[in-house]
Amino acid sequence: MSTWATAFQSGTVVWDWIIAIYLFLAGMSAGAVMISIYLKRKVIDGDPANNGVLKATAFLAPFGIISGLLILVFHLTKPLSFWKIMIFYNPTSVMSMGVILFQVYMVILFVWIGIIFRNQIAVFLSDQAWLKGRLDFVSNWIGKLESFENAFEIFLAVLALLLAAYTGFLLSALNTFPMLNNPVLPILFLFSSLSSGAAACILFGVLVFKESPHSVSISWIHGFERPVVMFELFVLVTFFTGLVFAGGQSEQAVWNAIGSGFWASWFWYGVIGVGMVLPLLLNAVTPTSARHSTVYIFSVTSLSLMGVLMLRTFVLYAGQLTLA
Repeated sequence: MSTWATAFQSGTVVWDWIIAIYLFLAGMSAGAVMISIYLKRKVIDGDPANNGVLKATAFLAPFGIISGLLILVFHLTKPLSFWKIMIFYNPTSVMSMGVILFQVYMVILFVWIGIIFRNQIAVFLSDQAWLKGRLDFVSNWIGKLESFENAFEIFLAVLALLLAAYTGFLLSALNTFPMLNNPVLPILFLFSSLSSGAAACILFGVLVFKESPHSVSISWIHGFERPVVMFELFVLVTFFTGLVFAGGQSEQAVWNAIGSGFWASWFWYGVIGVGMVLPLLLNAVTPTSARHSTVYIFSVTSLSLMGVLMLRTFVLYAGQLTLA
């Protein structure tokens, strides 16, 4: 059996790579929403519905959370029974609390998107013959909700923050794995969510929704992204240092993960090298005139997104190498 197959099929693995993709998509959705809310409130001038980053978030945020949940549902051994956890809540279960968070987040997210893009929605409805009778109904509802836009926005920002951290809390609930049962993990996942959200907003905002690379929104995200990556590196150091100081199986889990072997190479070359150092290096050495090219934007944002996905996969698999 190859090294790859052995690494991804370890006998101690409870949650596999499908869960890593789910964690990545949920984190990206939350990160994009937090960034876009700040842009809308503090950076963007004029109608936010005309901004490419906001348009990208209106696509990315629902896609991330819905596709992530669909992956989770079909990955269950009994996917047709998933509806039960969406109705019967257990306040002592991290998974059940997460389901409530996802449900509320999606409702408020769609309300927020509807308020921002109300004019575009009205135009779309008016162009559809079979929907024309519903135009007044939808417009009236959006009009009523619009008066609470500020409250919805603040609430959505809090939900996005909780969602980004929740993906870390979900793993930290696995008490049998000392590397995962770590209070720093939610903070690490929060900053990696912001990193992936920033990269996705730039990638789709510029290349798909045609936001100018010179716009204040893109400039702000560029300035925001670098300190986020640096702080993410700091949190990673804190994450591993705390485990080493704890000694015993916690310390052993660190050396099993980053000392040698497949997952150590995955971490040092993939997560740190490709996902963090290389984008920072490209940003430092690339001439200013070339930083707004399609090739540069696609390359750097893709590397950042790949790094975050590799980080989630690393934490998930390497964290399950050592039992408490």
